[in-house]
Formats: sequence, structure tokens, C-alpha cells
Amino acid sequence: MKKISVVVPCYNEQESVELFYNEMVSVAAKMNNDFEFIFVNDGSKDRTLEIVKGLGEKDERVKYISFSRNFGKEAAIYAGFSNASGDYVVMMDADLQDPPKLLPEMLDAIEKEGYDSVATRRVTRKGEPPIRSFFARMFYKLINKISDVDIVDGARDYRLMTAKMKDAIVNMPEYNRFSKGIFGWVGFNTKWLEYENIERVAGETKWNFWKLFLYSIEGIIAYSTAPLALAYIFGFLSCLGALGLFIFSLVRTFAFGDPFGSAATLASACFFVGGVQLICMGILGHYLSKTYLETKKRPVYIVKDTNI
Repeated sequence: MKKISVVVPCYNEQESVELFYNEMVSVAAKMNNDFEFIFVNDGSKDRTLEIVKGLGEKDERVKYISFSRNFGKEAAIYAGFSNASGDYVVMMDADLQDPPKLLPEMLDAIEKEGYDSVATRRVTRKGEPPIRSFFARMFYKLINKISDVDIVDGARDYRLMTAKMKDAIVNMPEYNRFSKGIFGWVGFNTKWLEYENIERVAGETKWNFWKLFLYSIEGIIAYSTAPLALAYIFGFLSCLGALGLFIFSLVRTFAFGDPFGSAATLASACFFVGGVQLICMGILGHYLSKTYLETKKRPVYIVKDTNI
């Protein structure tokens, strides 16, 4: 029988982790496959690790990796993939927003239709704040225009893939990770399954608007150099604008004798140019900071405890 490794990043999921396990075991019982469940405890401050250890004592298929601190979901995904031994690997959230019942259909697409991976996307954002949904849609439109990597609107991290594709992802040990972009960058033949949004079974989301905004910036910086070109355009336009305002102020001074008005215009132009410069420096600085972190060669994560 082919083996499926289920990678489950967990951060303060004590309310949902056992519910997820029970649902996953129920689905696995209907499939003719071996399973291993790899729970990656990403520095949880609640009873998540204790519960997972308890599950491991009852079920030898349950494995866990516990980080020394919170390294983030991207690090947890990478750790799970690095330790997965299955013929197929699937990444799922512990909150059951990634329905395990889709797994048999996903496996059929790989084994019977010849796909290398099967990914999922939400066709609705029911239950999500409207402002968050709006900015999410704008992010997908923007990144697909400025990047060569195809990132599907509503794409989830929930995806089943072959070991070959998993190995390609593991062989990209970059420190600043953006899995949605990495999945697209490595290529392979992917089928998309659509489903309606499912709310968390328990607990609260760890992704607020600000965290999602910063995560989107990570994705743009990681898979596009368009912001650098944008900085150049801003600089060029600001120079033209400043030149036009300077000519306007001179004409106004000599034609109408209004030196104070022209001084105010010049001051506004200086503030405008200064603002554009700060924006451009910020963009450049963000790219440099990512390069700096990569050159440090720090580990993506540090393991404190594991049974693998």
C-alpha cells in the first residue's frame, strides 16, 4: 500500500487538534493506504503538544515535531515536509477548514489521472470580514500581474503531492519562505479542486489583518522585482513634477509678483520629493533586509522535542 504523510502545523490548537485527528482517522479508515500524521508544534503556549503526545501514545502513526519557539507556519510546513516519509504528502490545517473528506478524491486525481499534485481553492469567503476578503482578492490580482509565478485566487495550503514534488520543495531551504509561491515555482502538473469556505471547528484564527498584510508583502518581495521598478518610476515622475512646479513658481513670481506663493509651492515640491525618496528607500531596504537574512544561513527552525 502507498503511504500518505499528513503534515499538520499547529500553533495553540488545543481545542481543535483532537477533533482533527478523529476526523482524519475516520477518513483514513476508508482508504486503502498507510498513514503517518506529523503534527508540527510551532511553539504553542497551550496544551497542544501535550494532547498530540497523548495521541501518539495511543496511535503509533502519530508523530510530532516541537519547535524551541514560534518560527511561523512556513517553517512548520518545511519541517513537516523534511521529515515526511510517505509516497504522497498532504499539508492540512488543524482547524478542519481543510476538509479531510476531499482526500480520496485528491488521491484518485494523482493515481488515476496522472497529476503530480492536487491543490484546493475556496470559491467563497463566507464568514470572512468583507474588508479582509477585498484585500485578499486585490493581493492575488496584483501578484499574478507582477510575478511569473501563478498563484490562484483563494488557494489554500491544503494540497496532496507526490514525493518527487515534495523533495523539490525541501531542496529549496531558503529562509524567507512563501509556500504558495514555492508550490507554483517548482512546477509539476497540478489539478485544482474547488470548495466553499468552511469555518474553524474550534478556537480562533491566528491570522489577523496585519499579519496577513505582512505575509502578502513577503510574497510580493519573494516572487517579484516589480517594486524596485516602481521605485524607479516614482523617482522619475517626482523629478518631472518637481521641475514643473519649479517652472510654475518662477512664472508666477515674475508675472504676478507673488514670491510667498511660489515659496509655498517649492516647499510642497520638496516635501513631495522627500516622501517619494523615503518610499523608494523603504522598498530597497526591504529587499536588502531579505538578502541579509538569507546570507546569515540561519536554520529555518530549531527542534526542541520529537518522536521521529
